[in-house]
Amino acid sequence: MANKQILKPKVVFFHRKPRSVGNYSVEFIFEDVRKRLSNKIAAEVVVSKYESSGFLKRLYNCLEAWRKQGPVNHITGDVNYLGLFLKRNTTIQTILDCVHLNTSAGIKYKILKLFWLSIPEKRSRYITAISESTKQEILRHHSCDPEKIVVIPVAISPNFKRADKPFNKEKPVILQVGTAPNKNIPNLIEALKGLPCILNIVGKQNDEYEGLLKKYSIEYKYEWGLSDEEIIRRYEQADIVNLTSTYEGFGMPILEAQAVGRAVITSNLFSMPEVAGNAAVMVDPFKVAEIREGLQKIIHDDSFRNELVKRGFENIKRFDPDVIAAQYLDLYKRILA
Repeated sequence: MANKQILKPKVVFFHRKPRSVGNYSVEFIFEDVRKRLSNKIAAEVVVSKYESSGFLKRLYNCLEAWRKQGPVNHITGDVNYLGLFLKRNTTIQTILDCVHLNTSAGIKYKILKLFWLSIPEKRSRYITAISESTKQEILRHHSCDPEKIVVIPVAISPNFKRADKPFNKEKPVILQVGTAPNKNIPNLIEALKGLPCILNIVGKQNDEYEGLLKKYSIEYKYEWGLSDEEIIRRYEQADIVNLTSTYEGFGMPILEAQAVGRAVITSNLFSMPEVAGNAAVMVDPFKVAEIREGLQKIIHDDSFRNELVKRGFENIKRFDPDVIAAQYLDLYKRILA
């Protein structure tokens, strides 16, 4: 008797059109999920034809999503308005953060909330948030059943591997990934005043930041447009990784640093304590003195620093890619059931 072929359930992943500038990681997150579930689902990827800009282009993207919807539809973030015409009971929305709502007011806030949060929530079976902090932000902006929001964190890429190196106490390399306003770089630069170090900034150059770096005579280098392999190499070359941001929906550099085996200093706000666990120095990002004291503690206290690194290797086990993929699979099965 011939073996009966088992058909894998179809899941359609909706992605934004890649932007012409900037680094975005959401596509890589779900590329890995699809890879790990390749023997359990039949995945189809639909990339929006147009960037998320202007009414007509967004309307076209919505109609295209409607035409290509399947038994399970997963909108993977940043284009949450795509769920406008999709079947509610077959749709999952992933919301990465609420940063645009937090920084908007008036009519702009109302429009963003309507099309990126309120309508997507009404037109979906489940919402996934990448952190408990993001879930609470969603509920603060929009009232809905908390049980509808499932927290599924971001998995750590297996490409980030342990890479031991001697710590450079004389002139440590401090890695800063990202230069957006929430990265809090002016306060970091002020905290580094008089500390022998090299600040390696991965991100677009900024005249304000460069002016401060030169004012305080801080040795630094800017890098932009690095490949994935080059980014990993920067983590390996670093002694400390800084993420003292004023806002993060998740805070991936924390896990990437811990996976490589680097000490981390981060903020005590939003998702960052949740992601870092007990394996990072937590500071108030608005207090320069706290950032400075945290960096000095890492630099001068060998046993403390080594314990942070040890705890980091334990912490990343919570973000195992196979575990994360299984959590998404559970949601797909619930919809198909």
